[in-house]
Amino acid sequence: MINRIDETRKSFDEDLLRVNDHASLEELRIKYLGRKGLVSQLFESLKDVSKEDKRVVGQALNQLKIHTQSRFDEVRDSLKNKDDISESIEDLSLSGRTHTIGSRHILTQTLDEIKNIFKGLGFSVYEGPELESDYNNFEALNFAEDHPARDMQDTFFVTDKFLLRTHTSPVQVRLMTDKKPPLRAIMPGKVFRNEAISAKSYCLFHQVEGLYVDTDVTFAELKGTLVAFAKQFYGQDVKYRFRASFFPFTEPSAEMDVWWQPKGKEGRWLEVLGCGMVDPNVLINVGIDPEKYTGYAFGMGVERTAMLKYGIGDIRILFDNDKRFLTQF
Repeated sequence: MINRIDETRKSFDEDLLRVNDHASLEELRIKYLGRKGLVSQLFESLKDVSKEDKRVVGQALNQLKIHTQSRFDEVRDSLKNKDDISESIEDLSLSGRTHTIGSRHILTQTLDEIKNIFKGLGFSVYEGPELESDYNNFEALNFAEDHPARDMQDTFFVTDKFLLRTHTSPVQVRLMTDKKPPLRAIMPGKVFRNEAISAKSYCLFHQVEGLYVDTDVTFAELKGTLVAFAKQFYGQDVKYRFRASFFPFTEPSAEMDVWWQPKGKEGRWLEVLGCGMVDPNVLINVGIDPEKYTGYAFGMGVERTAMLKYGIGDIRILFDNDKRFLTQF
């Protein structure tokens, strides 16, 4: 019996050396430590040992069980630690993980492109507050208190004298009041109008207005500037036209249209901006001599410009923060 115990111990140690994964370790456990394993069979045979030898054989069996179980546990823990280390090691041959950090909103991209074009044409950028006085927003721009043109712009009034600006033209008033000609600047920013929200209109939108005041400024210069902008923004082959229009703060006034040809649909003219020569009354209101200086002004909506360039059919989607839409740009 002692010889069988020694042979089992030797056989276990030899088989243990060949264990290299969890599968082979499980086979070893079943062979030696399972309910019908070799160690269990030896314990079953203990009943056949004589009473004189049972004490010695029993001690040898207990030592075998302790030895096999402890060595089995050591190898099992070693394999587990090996797995944990393997999982924590980074494979440097793998390609790097990319991190999505977002992108600029399509309105921001459009606004930046507009600003960069006009900067290249010699315009600086001038900004003003979104909360404006009635004087800067209307009166200084040749809107009399009962002027019918006020009805063209439904206004968010904060008090009787202050409002959320309906256009960025008040920034022109501030610029001409603070500085003396020559002046050449664009005025980007948010504007607010109390309008019903639809596919074509929103209560909040963005404008870029421009102003040039100096001696001997002509309408031809205005047209040349706007045509240069349109060709850079829409492409050299852009089709455009100017139509006579009316604005209280410019005279004469015009609107500029470009030809829009969506895929698979009938093309048509779309208005992209309004423009004109600064009305002499506006120059007088800001302390500039209209006998010495002339100027032109223009203004465009950033949303409409983006919608036209990128074929966007609904202005509301620009404010929905829908990732499926935003990631296209």
